[in-house]
Amino acid sequence: MLALLDSMTGDHPARPCLVMSNDPDAPGLARAAERGVPVAAVDHRPFKGDRPAFEAALMEPLVAARPDILCLAGFMRVLTEGFVSHWQGRMLNIHPSLLPKFKGLNTHARALEAGEAEHGCSVHEVTAALDDGPLLGQARLQVCPGETPEALAGRVLRLEHRLYPMVLRRFAAGERKPVMLTEGD
Repeated sequence: MLALLDSMTGDHPARPCLVMSNDPDAPGLARAAERGVPVAAVDHRPFKGDRPAFEAALMEPLVAARPDILCLAGFMRVLTEGFVSHWQGRMLNIHPSLLPKFKGLNTHARALEAGEAEHGCSVHEVTAALDDGPLLGQARLQVCPGETPEALAGRVLRLEHRLYPMVLRRFAAGERKPVMLTEGD
């Protein structure tokens, strides 16, 4: 999230209008506020079992902020078709795998268990199907022999911080052709 905020300066076609979290204690909220970006939090826990009510609460600050693009980063909640359809074509997500491989959680451990030689991250448009929207970019790296999931996660995170801002800039300018990076680029 900070990489996105820090990228939106100068001739960037987008500007941040809100940073929001489902965790009121998320450190990113304070960091965004320090940068002068409005923040909001809607704790998902009081809505246990009532996803539509949670999403209705999410919509209030989002609609008030009037964003052109939503960028999900570390938002670990599955969104319903109704919520997604409201923002269809304007919501991006970053996922720590080379989609369509390893949708969902624990991607680094799963890639290692599968003996993958390559791993990385993907930015995609959000659709109602989990981690399944149109691909906007990928960054690849070679898996090192004996690598742990934690070490692999750290390497992938560095790629995420490069890829997501690049994709956002292009997406905000109307470019949908996928960006492809490798660790050495």
